[in-house]
Amino acid sequence: MTAQLWCFGESGNAYKAALTMQLSGFGWEPVFVDFFNGGTRTPEFRAISPMGEVPVLRDGSRVLSQSAVIQLHVAGRTGQFGGSDPDEVLRWLFWDNHKLSGVAGSTRFLGNFVPPEKRPAEVIGFQQARLKAAYRVLDDRLAARDWVADDAPTIADFACCGYLYYPEPFGFDRADWPHIDAWLDRIAALPGWKHPYDLMPGSPADRA
Repeated sequence: MTAQLWCFGESGNAYKAALTMQLSGFGWEPVFVDFFNGGTRTPEFRAISPMGEVPVLRDGSRVLSQSAVIQLHVAGRTGQFGGSDPDEVLRWLFWDNHKLSGVAGSTRFLGNFVPPEKRPAEVIGFQQARLKAAYRVLDDRLAARDWVADDAPTIADFACCGYLYYPEPFGFDRADWPHIDAWLDRIAALPGWKHPYDLMPGSPADRA
């Protein structure tokens, strides 16, 4: 049975899981979650995901949520992108969740997906300052190496890039961070790579 990933194109966290499966050659199919019309709050979705969050993976009898857990599951199943030092990979997964994606996701949402009159400028500015510090850490990390956690790409790379390909403005300009920029190009050059709006169903254009 083909694995299913509950996801939608605007979700950077779902993209981490989808990209890991895509690059690993892991058989999967997307199940669209209509997030912007309350899709994560329905009883049917909560029966699958009691946390009420995307992504959710169903692989046989296993149902997993949280992007990093799904990434680790796929790496274990395929033997790909797990890295030579699991602790180092896990360190960057935790860092991304706390310092990078966890802030980027909400900042992008507040600045683009809520009505303009309800966008909290002070909150957005505060979070963009936090993101700038995270970008600096990542850019410095990539100054003398090609990949975040190993000498080859790992799920840590696919986690940290989760929000950085999106076109909506949220305080990230690739031109400001040359090492991140080159790293994103390296990831995009991997066989099978797709942009999040091409890999998963749902995009702002669909709602326009």
